[in-house]
Amino acid sequence: MVSKSYSNLLELASGESSPTFGRIGRRMPRIMTVAGLISDVDDDKPECVCSEVSSSSVQRDRIIIVANQLPIRAQRKSDTSKGWIFSWDENSLLLQLKDGLGDDEIEVIYVGCLKEEIHPNEQEEVSQILLETFKCVPTFLPPELFSRYYHGFCKQQLWPLFHYMLPLSPDHGGRFNRSLWQAYVSVNKIFADRIMEVINPEDDFVWIHDYHLMVLPTFLRKRFNRVKLGFFLHSPFPSSEIYKTLPIREEILRALLNSDLIGFHTFDYARHFLSCCSRMLGLSYESKRGYIGLEYYGRTVSIKILPVGIHMGQLQSVLSLPETEAKVAELKAQFCDRGRIMLLGVDDMDIFKGISLKLLAMEQLLIQHPEWQGRVVLVQIANPARGRGKDVKEVQAETSSTVKRINETFGKPGYKPVLLIDEPLKFYERIAYYVVAECCLVTAVRDGMNLIPYEYIISRQGNEKLDKVLGLDSSVPKKSMLVVSEFIGCSPSLSGAIRVNPWNIDAVADAMDCSLEMAEPETQLRHEKHYKYVSTHDVGYWARSFLQDLERTCKGHLRQRCWGIGFGLSFRVVALDPNFKKLSVEYIVSAYKRTTTRAILLDYDGTLKPQASIDKSPNSKSIEILNSLCRDKNNMVLVVSAKSRKTLSEWFSPCEKLGLAAEHGYFLRSKQNTEWETLVPIADSSWKQIAEPVMKLYTETTDGSTIEDKETSLLWSYEDADPDFGSCQAKELMDHLESVLANEPVTVKSGQTFVEVKPQSEMSKPTYLGLGVSKGLVAKRLLSTMQEKGMIPDFVLCIGDDRSDEDMFEVITSSMEGPSIAPRAEVFACTICQKPSKAKYYLDDTAEIVRMLQGCAETDEE
Repeated sequence: MVSKSYSNLLELASGESSPTFGRIGRRMPRIMTVAGLISDVDDDKPECVCSEVSSSSVQRDRIIIVANQLPIRAQRKSDTSKGWIFSWDENSLLLQLKDGLGDDEIEVIYVGCLKEEIHPNEQEEVSQILLETFKCVPTFLPPELFSRYYHGFCKQQLWPLFHYMLPLSPDHGGRFNRSLWQAYVSVNKIFADRIMEVINPEDDFVWIHDYHLMVLPTFLRKRFNRVKLGFFLHSPFPSSEIYKTLPIREEILRALLNSDLIGFHTFDYARHFLSCCSRMLGLSYESKRGYIGLEYYGRTVSIKILPVGIHMGQLQSVLSLPETEAKVAELKAQFCDRGRIMLLGVDDMDIFKGISLKLLAMEQLLIQHPEWQGRVVLVQIANPARGRGKDVKEVQAETSSTVKRINETFGKPGYKPVLLIDEPLKFYERIAYYVVAECCLVTAVRDGMNLIPYEYIISRQGNEKLDKVLGLDSSVPKKSMLVVSEFIGCSPSLSGAIRVNPWNIDAVADAMDCSLEMAEPETQLRHEKHYKYVSTHDVGYWARSFLQDLERTCKGHLRQRCWGIGFGLSFRVVALDPNFKKLSVEYIVSAYKRTTTRAILLDYDGTLKPQASIDKSPNSKSIEILNSLCRDKNNMVLVVSAKSRKTLSEWFSPCEKLGLAAEHGYFLRSKQNTEWETLVPIADSSWKQIAEPVMKLYTETTDGSTIEDKETSLLWSYEDADPDFGSCQAKELMDHLESVLANEPVTVKSGQTFVEVKPQSEMSKPTYLGLGVSKGLVAKRLLSTMQEKGMIPDFVLCIGDDRSDEDMFEVITSSMEGPSIAPRAEVFACTICQKPSKAKYYLDDTAEIVRMLQGCAETDEE
């Protein structure tokens, strides 16, 4: 089983290779000569090894669903014969997802592990059976590696941390173990190898599920730069204060950002992820027309917020089973016919499900409201734990002892207030308990989603046969009650539930009493509201919505030129517009040599000097390079900055022939021995008396913020403040300043880490592009001055790094056809780092800028 792929997608994007992308049907795979690489010999007749999956003649969209476990049950055949019996696991979310999508619309392939260990001698046969019969590609892991990966890193380190449990001592969660992390990475790489065997990278979508495979996106993106890749996290994502304790925090974030779409159940989880990206990687997000996106090396990584739903068809079919009716009749006789009211809890036996807290609340209910003694029964279904370890045994022991104490204290002959079911139940049996229970309690202290409340709501809706068993009138509206923890993913979508803090035992007990006392019309209204939401937001709705957003996000893949940079888990793909190119230092030095009259415009902060520098003044090397460029009488070199003219004069005092533009172009000086001129008249600055006290107020309350008082403007910077708090304060400051300065001739603008107040000069309004005083005005002034002197430039270099420099780029680009620039001139508008820009070129950092300018300067000295 192999697949077609391309080892150099950059060549394809630049037109050096002929294959076309898009919906072109299924083509035969090319041969893989080395793991991860495809033979580039197109003239030879391609050999082909195809599976039934890749040779399908039906032209349907195809999705590869990847998860830790396949939705398959495996059972060893009887002793008389060797082999295995395989069947679908109907309870698996991954299988329900496929049913929700519909077999006619999309073809689904699964990649994952089996729950049972398969002997190496049987693995090939099992792989063939699963692929041909179920379209499943099993990933076989050595037992020791699987144990370190799953029971080690996943369950002892990631899972507790994502549920807000820090390893403060060896007894509380696993301390970080580098060997377990290496096992985790190794398994993710094995999964990537298995996906390689079946993927059609041009057409297939890949959807990865959950925290077990968080670095898999990097391995896939490394193999196929344009792979259509989605990731959905089914667990909580912790706040940045918790997440940043993880030693490999950046590796995981960067790996996830190699996806095209990242999904979360709730806004809180997404907000925590975005906050981590901001604080640890310096990435900011934008929301456009309802879609949240992160710009990451030219790629837009979209964020999806949508809780998963249940499989309505499966649940309704189970409700219609005779076995379900029989079990409901049995439970009715056991509870309802004896005047007992059932409260129900269904949880996995682990430390985060809050079973013991629920039991303590039940105990408190019986103490505070003795009228419920003998009438209310809490049925607690405890599913087997998914993990193993000391904590699971402690939970089991505590649960058993608490149940025993409550039953001994409040029990009577024929009555036990708590019924603990700690053996596995069939699905229809669990559904029967839902049908009979008057209230469902979910008191987890932290849970990613939890679909128990959804299943309960649909079960309480029931059907006509169950209504007859329960003696209900089908025409009467159904009712249900939910008491849910605030800390579970489904809580925000259940607005009719009673939300509780599970740690507050008294509050949970009061909520239980409230649910028992609530009037029937209100319980009916709450049930109706929940049923309407759950029945329309099922697993099919969730899957289709995710894939629709994934397809939308990936639409721009073919329009971009892509190549990979970085090693290991630092790998990422740089994606650029076809017309946006990296500026070659050698090429620009060559162009510099060929030309005679040159205009050079340079931004300062972030261009000649890194933004993160503590010392903002230019170093001796930069001064030397600028002086060398200025010595050529045919060069006009201008540094354009937001700094004041006093600061620039001091910094560049050794550069006698260097032109300076201060405060974004309010002030301009062509040489050191000339006077500063103002490009527009300076307006009255009496408004500063109003704005400065406001800024001082925000400076006092925002640690790390500063005020810079310039001649023409006031700037409030929060570059050194907490990024989230600084951004929040900046928005408040913007509103505050706009309010108090509403009648003043000024404008209030915000940038990446600042808020600035500038005059709105009447004379500046009709300037170029209507931008007023800007760096674009400086660029236009420089070109017109050179034209007046008869110096028509045949080389123009303009470099900047932020939004204020875009005006310069636009002026330079639009002037190419005009009289101020020579025909066939070499024009380079260049930004720092690849990002959406009006510039046509980019360089990676200030070091490359300096190296390029040094190359030009050395040309002058030759």
